[in-house]
Amino acid sequence: MILHPGHEQLLLPVKPGLIWFSLFVALVLNLLPLGRVLWMPDFLAVVLVFWGVHQPRRVGITVAFLFGLVMDVHQAALLGQNALAYSVLTFLAMAAHRRLRWFPLGVQAVQVLPIFLLAQAIVVGLRVLGGGVFPGWLVFAGALAEAVVWPVISLLLLAPQRRPPDPDKNRPL
Repeated sequence: MILHPGHEQLLLPVKPGLIWFSLFVALVLNLLPLGRVLWMPDFLAVVLVFWGVHQPRRVGITVAFLFGLVMDVHQAALLGQNALAYSVLTFLAMAAHRRLRWFPLGVQAVQVLPIFLLAQAIVVGLRVLGGGVFPGWLVFAGALAEAVVWPVISLLLLAPQRRPPDPDKNRPL
């Protein structure tokens, strides 16, 4: 069981099935035809960052790259632009995972915002280099939306790991 810094509650070990299920659900949410609104968060990016922070040995850069290729094919985008963005995103999450877990969720959201902005800048930059037009500054609203949903997704993904209160008051452990 893991005691996260800044939390008094012990967390149970995460099951690999939960990791893959959450990544699959995030992928399906990204694949849904919800329209082309610029403020729509990239759920897969948020879940990749979450697992990069909380389970860096189980979800790595290769997994992020492969999911990025799936998103590139789905969006008919320049092959590798989402793969590169997700790889950088996951690398930065893994690099900051020890520091991020010390903070409450609101502060974590502020600290992952630059990571989401950088990933969005990579996607936009590669699109422009590939001959596309700059979509405008409003395209970075998606990164802000990702930071806003960070606490909600974190609570949802940590919920299965929370240890129920022990009903036996006489047992010390």
